[in-house]
Amino acid sequence: MEINNFKQLIQNIVQRGTELKNKHTTDTNAVVNYSCIFTHSDQEYQLLDTEAQSLGSEVKSTEMGKVYLLHEAIETVAGPLRIVKVRKPDPKRPEQGDADFTLADYQAFKKAHLNEPGYKLITRPEMEMIELADKDFDVLAYFSHPTLAEVLGMELVK
Repeated sequence: MEINNFKQLIQNIVQRGTELKNKHTTDTNAVVNYSCIFTHSDQEYQLLDTEAQSLGSEVKSTEMGKVYLLHEAIETVAGPLRIVKVRKPDPKRPEQGDADFTLADYQAFKKAHLNEPGYKLITRPEMEMIELADKDFDVLAYFSHPTLAEVLGMELVK
């Protein structure tokens, strides 16, 4: 895979994630802060992880893959993106990937949407996320509080 294809894959995931977000919310100005590629084979994982390594520095390693801070932002329809993850194959994740968006008011968003179809709250020790899924989309959208950049202690320049 070439680097341009990696960037195109991220741009496509963010594009579809933005369409998903805009279909189900009024937060059309929410910008992307993180994106994850879901791989579906060990070979695909190795290939995409190698590409991510060439574009950035590893900032976190998880059981399901590595998170990278890109040296240069990838321009997307939802703003510049510097944090990406390549996720190891997981049969529970048939989607192409996900995009995580920053909200102006997370608590108000949570109150307004959490009981609607397609939304699910996921809690982690350091953060919580609202997942948005729709069977008509091959991606997921997330809304995290605090954002992954904040959890990792990163100050990202816009």
